[in-house]
Amino acid sequence: MSAVTLPDPEVAQVKAIRHFNRFYTRTIGILDPYLGSEMSLTDVRVLYELAHRAEPVASEIGRDLHLDGGYLSRILRRFESQGWLQRRPHPRDARQSLLALTEAGHAAFAPLQQKSRDEARALLSPLPLAERRQLVDAMGTLQALLEPAAQPPARTQAAVLRDPAPGDIGWVVQQHGEVYAREYGWNSEFEALVADIAAQFLRKFQPAWERCWIAELNGERVGAVFVVRKSATTAQLRMLILSPKARGLGLGARLTDECIAFARAKGYKKMVLWTNSCLAAARGIYAARGFKLVKSEPYEGFGQQLVGETWELKLATPTN
Repeated sequence: MSAVTLPDPEVAQVKAIRHFNRFYTRTIGILDPYLGSEMSLTDVRVLYELAHRAEPVASEIGRDLHLDGGYLSRILRRFESQGWLQRRPHPRDARQSLLALTEAGHAAFAPLQQKSRDEARALLSPLPLAERRQLVDAMGTLQALLEPAAQPPARTQAAVLRDPAPGDIGWVVQQHGEVYAREYGWNSEFEALVADIAAQFLRKFQPAWERCWIAELNGERVGAVFVVRKSATTAQLRMLILSPKARGLGLGARLTDECIAFARAKGYKKMVLWTNSCLAAARGIYAARGFKLVKSEPYEGFGQQLVGETWELKLATPTN
């Protein structure tokens, strides 16, 4: 079967695309100092990818952002000289290094991420609810129409983080019960504990100081995390959960980053969390973001012999 030959776009259509590009770049301030920082848009995009991927290699970032290898190397060296980036040898490819942001790197990125959220919120806030949905739907249509013409992204599944809706908290409890019973053999005591924590969050919710994110993948719930107010200066990360289908996409790291950014923006001085030594993936996410293990204690619970751990992260305000 021969390929269908499409006619060239009309001149008016080309002009419309160029007009929209000028309008949108002006609206989101791309031509200004990006997000009020001294970094370029490209710098911030690279920083974003480092913050939201689990130990990528440079070639992966360069491919997905369409960056020249030499240009990307200079950005990474600059980040490394600023103490934002660390490298470790790739276990299967001696030619490449695994990249990860340091605690200082996450601290530098957090206010940029928060400012980006604030600017997006400012664009939406003047619009009525129906027009907000219309705008978001239109952007989805734009992406769906143009994406097939572009190089397919390395990660085709894009997760959306949103506020909880009725029924979401029950789903969080259910996921904890199912996942931990299946993968670790924990009994219903654990599900009861999660149900108690979730109920307290709903009953005592302080919207100015606490937050929950529900992660969706292709419209399906796949993850969640909570920040609760432990004291005036301390935030607590709780109930991080991912469905098995959502693993390997960097989503656990992204949820954790949201918690840290929120806590910093609210002026908390420290973030704490409690986990167990057997939860290697979660512990790796916490350690990569600068959390320190401050207490470890064996105990019997949930039908198992376990080691409970308390981790802490100091939320120092980054300096320019």
